[in-house]
Amino acid sequence: MRCRIPAGPLASALLAALVFQAPAAHADEPAAPSTGGKLLLTGGVSEIEGAAGGGLTPWAVIGGYGTASQVGANAYGTYVRTQDYALASYGALAAVANRVEFSIARQSFDTRDVGAQLGLGSGFKFNMDTIGVKVRLFGDAVLDQDTWIPQVAAGIQFKHNEQGDIVKAVGATSNSGTDFYLSATKLLLAQSLLLNGTLRFTKANQFGLLGFGGDKSNAYHAEFEASVAYLLSRYVAVGAEYRSKPDNLGFAREQDAYDAFIAWAPTKHVSLTLAYLSLGDIATIRNQRGVYASLQVGF
Repeated sequence: MRCRIPAGPLASALLAALVFQAPAAHADEPAAPSTGGKLLLTGGVSEIEGAAGGGLTPWAVIGGYGTASQVGANAYGTYVRTQDYALASYGALAAVANRVEFSIARQSFDTRDVGAQLGLGSGFKFNMDTIGVKVRLFGDAVLDQDTWIPQVAAGIQFKHNEQGDIVKAVGATSNSGTDFYLSATKLLLAQSLLLNGTLRFTKANQFGLLGFGGDKSNAYHAEFEASVAYLLSRYVAVGAEYRSKPDNLGFAREQDAYDAFIAWAPTKHVSLTLAYLSLGDIATIRNQRGVYASLQVGF
């Protein structure tokens, strides 16, 4: 993203002409690059389940820096630490023609000393794998500056928790589940502002780390997620996110998650995101707040 580019048909045409529409190659000219045509930061960062977006929630943007005639890819590593728990997440995504995104991620939830209190053993870990697919349906977050129509994408995330016996013992219905979501992202270049809303249909307990469904409910719930980001400069963005979650397990209530973040992208090949986040109560342990750090590399 570039900050403070005037909105309107002229700006859209200028961006299309200068950034996204490569001139036709002649016999004595090099071929157009196969990646890297997007503006800085417009592919988002990697959320904890691997999709492009913010740290907590996916956006409608397609990851990487490939345009309609290019490919893109990212790999990331994220670490979250609260007073009593820790979460490590890492994965990668590939994007084709700024239209389809494929992602894979692994999450490892460390109960640390709380594991002993829960009868699991100190340092017990819940491990989960997530495979995601996202498709841009319509709109272009960068080029559509002369309309209020956002970029809209639909996504699906297949999740499998390796600790099936344990999550079922605490009341989860299953250790595997599928989330479905619809995201809308609007980028206001003149205001250096990005807005995103995501509607997710899910049964996941604590993102799936405590299984799916439960003794209180095994139905899909419609949950809302939102992000706002502001560009302080071409390379730095600050913002906040919100993610609501279902409350399916009788033994421990589940609360919504929030964060405030800063993202720095010195080049298109690397970005660093730092955040303060609140995850609410987790497995009877109250008011989990802490820090979030994520490093992403790609093209």
